[in-house]
Amino acid sequence: MTPFKTLLAAAAVTFALPAFADSNIAVRDAYARVSSPAAKSGGIFMVIENHGSTADRLVSAASEAAAKVELHTHLAGEDGIMRMVEVPEGFEVPAQGSHALARGGDHVMLMGLTRPLKEGDEVALTLTFESGARVDLAVPVDLTREDAGAHQMQGMDHAH
Repeated sequence: MTPFKTLLAAAAVTFALPAFADSNIAVRDAYARVSSPAAKSGGIFMVIENHGSTADRLVSAASEAAAKVELHTHLAGEDGIMRMVEVPEGFEVPAQGSHALARGGDHVMLMGLTRPLKEGDEVALTLTFESGARVDLAVPVDLTREDAGAHQMQGMDHAH
């Protein structure tokens, strides 16, 4: 392993640790995915854990990998078709609990990718919480992972 890849691997491990000493937020199992090499958007998925005694809320995400980064979810329209929509109020992470950002559900949406994302790449991502906690992640791009809800992504409309 090259020194750079060793450093990246070490950075990827640290994302599971709290952002700073008084933070109760941790992130595990983060990965990014795009639908094709030419995709202009992609999603980031993870499990956010709150080890504290009060709820917190993910209120924003930022990355230089995209022109715009939003918190999104899937909602069924009146026609029954699932659509991705922005969730400006963010996602609550309950005290002593977790909140999954998963394909087919809540997720971080990367729009206007600044470069193609390939298998094995990493995306720098900063999550900001209502409490002021910030978590910096080095999110690996994993184009082969299949998880619950993956089949729901087919035929998805994207609404703003």
